Amino acid sequence: MEEDLKLYIPLGVKPEAELFTGFGKKQLFQSIVGSLVMGGIAALAWLFTGNVTTTVILVLAGIFGSVMMTTKDQSNLSVVDQVQNLVRFLRGQKIYPYRYGDEWGLE
Repeated sequence: MEEDLKLYIPLGVKPEAELFTGFGKKQLFQSIVGSLVMGGIAALAWLFTGNVTTTVILVLAGIFGSVMMTTKDQSNLSVVDQVQNLVRFLRGQKIYPYRYGDEWGLE
């Protein structure tokens, strides 16, 4: 009468489609924003210095860096997610004042 009930938990199922491992539509949007910001910084560097080599290096570093920082690893966290968690932790309450109270209510 005792049936062998087994629970199968699928591994590696992602909640959204990914372009490559750890990089989906949300990460694509984040990396495009990061690339545009770095492109603006590179444009300012080109206006002030006039050096094309520096500008190209800054643009390429912005593209590759933003893709690397937004790609999720095995723990499903990216560098951007880890920094957000760190900032959230640092802004949170760290001091827990203790007030003595009578445990049994006798006093």
